[in-house]
Amino acid sequence: MKTERPSHLSAGVVVVRQTDSGWRFLLLRAYRNWDFPKGLVESGEDPLTAARREVTEETLIRDLQFLWGESFMETAPYSRNKVARYYLAETRTEEVTLPVRPELGRPEHHECRWVDYDEAIELSSPRVQPVLRWAARLIGLAPALDATG
Repeated sequence: MKTERPSHLSAGVVVVRQTDSGWRFLLLRAYRNWDFPKGLVESGEDPLTAARREVTEETLIRDLQFLWGESFMETAPYSRNKVARYYLAETRTEEVTLPVRPELGRPEHHECRWVDYDEAIELSSPRVQPVLRWAARLIGLAPALDATG
């Protein structure tokens, strides 16, 4: 069954990295808001292509592996009826760069962190937490199956 695409669709990626101490999630901070790399899908652009582009533009990460396929989770509508669609991908890249955006004259985000599941839940907003729980279930993290999920 084909789902209708929202008129204001953002696409992004829950970027994860395997470490000696377990899975880490990449969160980016803009002002007080922590989120995954994402941005608006441009006219005629496929959402997965937009999600890949946004990760590269915002973090310079280029080695995404979509090991869990092209499944995605969308947020409930927010801010002017926008919906954010997130895919899940793994990277081996540890060093994240927040490049200066020419149109802004500064990086789009103020900070980035690789965090474990518990810290990701603590930092992320209620809008993003269901996406985080979905991603954690896909990668096999038991905490994602607790009563909060």
